[in-house]
Amino acid sequence: MTNILITGGCGFIGSQLVNKLHSLNCSVRVIDDFSVGDLSDLSSLKFAEQVNATNLVWADRVQVLQGSILEPADCETASAGADVIIHLAANTGVQPSILRPKFDANTNVFGTLNLLEACRVNNCRKFIFSSSGAPIGQQPPPMHENLAPKPASPYGASKLAGEGYCRAYYECFGINTAVLRFSNIYGPGSKKKHSVVASFIKNIINGSEVFINGDGSQTRDFLYIDDLINAIVSCIPLQTNGEVFQIASGVETSISTLFSVIQDIYRTKGNRSIHTVYRSNLIGDVQRNYSDISKAKKLLQWSPKVELKVGLTKTIEYFERIGS
Repeated sequence: MTNILITGGCGFIGSQLVNKLHSLNCSVRVIDDFSVGDLSDLSSLKFAEQVNATNLVWADRVQVLQGSILEPADCETASAGADVIIHLAANTGVQPSILRPKFDANTNVFGTLNLLEACRVNNCRKFIFSSSGAPIGQQPPPMHENLAPKPASPYGASKLAGEGYCRAYYECFGINTAVLRFSNIYGPGSKKKHSVVASFIKNIINGSEVFINGDGSQTRDFLYIDDLINAIVSCIPLQTNGEVFQIASGVETSISTLFSVIQDIYRTKGNRSIHTVYRSNLIGDVQRNYSDISKAKKLLQWSPKVELKVGLTKTIEYFERIGS
């Protein structure tokens, strides 16, 4: 049995990763400050329970500890005895980082540093860091690991700093770190997300206008949640030596195309009147974005399986089921 600590484990990605790892007979502990998700987001997991920091012992049941990655003591307590730390907790998104750059840096840089220190002190054998394409910034795609980073937002800068610390802790302390640059993740369980996929679907269900920033020609790389979870799981047992991996579909999709696919799905469901409103481009958003995932395919022995229309259909069914 492997002991795995997940930061931000009550979030969209974390909650589904918890479920997957528990099904693989791992002993899972979550640390989360409950600022976005909380124990109710794990309510479907009958094997999850909230615990306190005193006398923690790794167990079969998923343990949920309320704590902060900004508190070094919380990080050390939660990670004691862990074999693997999977660091998902973060201030996410370009626009929030522009509004609060210092908060973004404090959370993403010092939070990551606190966890790496806890990993070092507690002799954890593996550290997986969730990053994104934001460190690469405004560069002609496809994005790949050999591009020199040019972050175009505070979020990109803070994630780049986290990547740098992961590499440094491998070089100086021999910690087996891995950086996974997630693309645009979507799928069931994303009810609290404000991503373009979640926003489009929620607005359609609620009968609200669908807002498209810019002219819709900007492109993104959309990856279904199950494929992301499989990538993380694939990374756990490997010796990755501070390496960076693009985790994406490898397919460039415009926002207009995304919206058209969603419209087509609704037409097959009996049509629904959808009103769109075009707005100005957002500051810090890149125009084109998709990834070359050949390194992940080769070294992680991983590749995405779920096509966009299939994934969007499952996501729409999820939002319809929960009532947006």
